[in-house]
Amino acid sequence: MMAVINAVMTVLAMLTFIGIVWWAWSSHRAEANRISAKLPFDLPEEYQLGKHPNDKKAGDTHE
Repeated sequence: MMAVINAVMTVLAMLTFIGIVWWAWSSHRAEANRISAKLPFDLPEEYQLGKHPNDKKAGDTHE
């Protein structure tokens, strides 16, 4: 009986995994995937050049 339960759970886990992969790579997710791929490279506005308080402006000297 335990072998049957193990087999059923394995099949359910495989189907769940295949379903998630199918959903993630489906064509209706293409735009969301493209946007998500760029997130690590997007800087918040305050960290763009000249907007952060620690950024040096032209003519500033460091003493």
